[in-house]
Amino acid sequence: MSKKTATLYRMVMDKHVCPYGLRSKHLLESNGFTVDDHWLTTRDETDAFKAKHDVKTTPQTFIDGQRIGGNDDLRRFLGKSVPDPDTTSYKPVIAIFAVAALMALSLSWAMFGQLLTIRTGEMFIALSMCILAIQKLQDVRGFATMFLGYDLLAQRWVPYASIYPFAEALAGILMLGRVLGWISIPVALFIGTIGAISVFYAVYVQKRELKCACVGGSSSVPLGFVSLTENVMMVAMALWMLLS
Repeated sequence: MSKKTATLYRMVMDKHVCPYGLRSKHLLESNGFTVDDHWLTTRDETDAFKAKHDVKTTPQTFIDGQRIGGNDDLRRFLGKSVPDPDTTSYKPVIAIFAVAALMALSLSWAMFGQLLTIRTGEMFIALSMCILAIQKLQDVRGFATMFLGYDLLAQRWVPYASIYPFAEALAGILMLGRVLGWISIPVALFIGTIGAISVFYAVYVQKRELKCACVGGSSSVPLGFVSLTENVMMVAMALWMLLS
């Protein structure tokens, strides 16, 4: 059987190696192709290549003399999925909650020699709040802009949208150490209650289709059950600490 071969043109310069070029090379080799790897080592060489083949981007893959295209085109040619940037996904919150749960289990084992304790649940919620706050704090302005689309209090007092990530982080940190409950409990109870009401009203009363700002301003997570759960968890944690 003759070997499958492909010709790849990609940018490899002193200060820039195209990541999509590396992805294309790996994808071809993973699918049994021998790659004739051509490096475009200068900007002039890259521009000349684009002009010659009438393309706007690199890398470019050729198979059996036919131009396949860039990395996304190559994935389609090989029958692979191509991510849609506009598609909503629960993956970000699944990753956050999964890591928070594993961290809580690990800490519980280190502290008590047991995986499942009451503190495991407490730490899981507190850690989740902290990680979610970190996501928001990376771009407070971006978060606030998305948050203003549905939060009832923020729509009436705009600065609240920028305060929220700091309040969530503060409550989570204090709850993790079970310190200064007189601060963490009312903060979590307040922002959690307002958040739950806002999400419920936007999703289940107004029937709006929005993206949730819970994991930051560039979130692809749909506003709905997961967002409501985040707020209910905060309220539940505050009530539990108040009662205990």
